[in-house]
Amino acid sequence: MLQGAMSALITPFKNTSIDEEAYEYLIQRQIRYGMDACVPVGTTGESATLTHKEHMQCIEIAVNVCKGSGVKVLAGAGSNATSEAIELAQFAQKSGADGILCVSPYYNKPSQAGLYEHYKAVAHSVEIPLMLYNVPARTGVSIEVETAIKLFKEVKNIFAIKEASGSMERIIELNQNAEKMEVFSGEDAINYPILANGGKGVISVSGNLLPDKISALTKYALNGDLSASKRINNELYDINRVLFCESNPIPIKAAMYLAGLIKNLEYRLPLVMPSKENMQRIEKTLQNYEVLK
Repeated sequence: MLQGAMSALITPFKNTSIDEEAYEYLIQRQIRYGMDACVPVGTTGESATLTHKEHMQCIEIAVNVCKGSGVKVLAGAGSNATSEAIELAQFAQKSGADGILCVSPYYNKPSQAGLYEHYKAVAHSVEIPLMLYNVPARTGVSIEVETAIKLFKEVKNIFAIKEASGSMERIIELNQNAEKMEVFSGEDAINYPILANGGKGVISVSGNLLPDKISALTKYALNGDLSASKRINNELYDINRVLFCESNPIPIKAAMYLAGLIKNLEYRLPLVMPSKENMQRIEKTLQNYEVLK
């Protein structure tokens, strides 16, 4: 089952190209420290500025590294064009991904009817599970609760939703109206509250840096030890906050560079280096955490 602790993987670059060696190491590190699944080429993976060839390259690497480890791959397969999302979803399935994470179409701001038809078409194009991805601050449109529930009830391989709206009210409403629909946290600051209110897992940015902590937080909650989960969530408050001092994934890549997890700090334009002030904030906050290699 696609549940538990997952990291929205960064995409490391070297001389403007994907650094395959670094990417493999980062995924192996996720496996080593107890994550249940990896999520390549989502928002944190800079999918918006990758070519389709690079997007597919990242999925293939993740599947190959995770093969035989028990760690699953939930591949990013979203686009503002339904035909492109279908192409990526079908490639993910062919490559051996265990499921797909499909962000709502961005920029063109479809109606709820358009969102329904989009997701229905993508889900019907594959047999593997599909997770809806609601992040209205990025896409300009929110998947309304009614639309999400309708999709879950009418499309058999739509099994879950990643909620990055920041709204606990939405989480509660989703859990009340679609009990078997799995809700995943897409906001590190509220991982614990979402899990405590019936969430089945997290897709974490901080997990790139601290997979051991995110794994433990999630497993404690799913096993009923809410006090231990809450304690870790509180411990991570400062790092979760600073990792969103600029647009994701600018701060998380900077933190991983400072921690020695990646050798090159590169972004794709229009993303650029964090400000000097924010780089200092990230470095200062990191001093309070043990980052395992």
